[in-house]
Amino acid sequence: MESSELLKKVRKIEIKTRGLSAQVFSGEYHSAYKGRGMAFSEVREYMHGDDVRSIDWNVTARFNHPYVKVFEEERELTVMLLVDVSASGDFGSNTQFKRELITELSAVLAFSAIQNNDKAGVILFSDKIELFIPPKKGKTHILRIIRELLRTEPTGKGTDIDNALRYFNNMIKKRCIAFLISDFIAAGYEESIKVVSKRHDLAALRIMDQREAEMPDVGLVRFFDSERSESAMLDTADPQVRKNYKTWWDQTQQRTSDLLNRSGVDHAVFSTDSPYVRPLINLFKKRERRA
Repeated sequence: MESSELLKKVRKIEIKTRGLSAQVFSGEYHSAYKGRGMAFSEVREYMHGDDVRSIDWNVTARFNHPYVKVFEEERELTVMLLVDVSASGDFGSNTQFKRELITELSAVLAFSAIQNNDKAGVILFSDKIELFIPPKKGKTHILRIIRELLRTEPTGKGTDIDNALRYFNNMIKKRCIAFLISDFIAAGYEESIKVVSKRHDLAALRIMDQREAEMPDVGLVRFFDSERSESAMLDTADPQVRKNYKTWWDQTQQRTSDLLNRSGVDHAVFSTDSPYVRPLINLFKKRERRA
C-alpha cells in the first residue's frame, strides 16, 4: 500500500472511530472497566450534601471549619488487543471485509482506552505472532496501531489462537484488560483461554460475514480455503450439501459459545453487514453487570 493511500485510510478510520469513542463508547468503557481503586486527591471545604464520613477531622479541628477528603479513581489500566490477521479476514460479501471490521473495532477500543487515560497495546497474530506493540498512551501510539493493522501482510495464513494466548500470557505479566478479536475459525485453544481468563480480564469479539452462515444456491462453485490454500468444487444446488454446511456452521458457532461461557469470557458477535455500535455497547454493559 502506498504511503499516501495508507495515510488517507488511517485518517478516515481515525475520524470515524475516535468520534464514536468520544461520543458513544468512552462512558460505557469507563463504567465497564473500573480502575484499581480510589486514591486521595485533595482536601476542600465541606459543602451541603457531602458525606459526613469523608470529613477530615484533623484539618477540621485545625481550621475550626469542616473539611472533607476528596478521592479520585485510580485508573492506569492496560488494554491489550489480540487481533487475528490471518487470511480468513480477507473475506467479505457485502459492505466490508472482516479485516476492515476488525480494524475499526480495534481502533474504537484503543481510542476508548486512551480517552480514559489507559494504555493500549496490540498483538497481531495468524498461525504465528506477526507483531507485538507494547502498551503505551497517546494519540500517536494509537495511530501507529491503526497503521500496522492496515499495512501488515501476515507471513502466516492460518489461525493459531492458542499460540497467541500463550504469547500474550508470557509477555503481559500484570493483570490487564484483553480483547481477543477473531472469527474463531480455529481449534485447540481450550486450555489456554481458561488460563488467560483467570489471570486477565478477557473478552472475545467474534467476527463473521453473513455468507459464512449459510451457503447460497448458485449451482456448481469452486470454494477456496485461503488459510490452507486448498480448493474444492461443490454443487450448491444440492439441498443436502447446503444442509450439511449449515449444520457444520451452527455446531461450530455453538461450540465456540459454549467454550467461552465455560471459561467465563464475555463475548459478542459482529457481522460485516451490520453496525457494530449496539453489540459493543451490549458487551460493555454485560461486563459492567459482572463487575
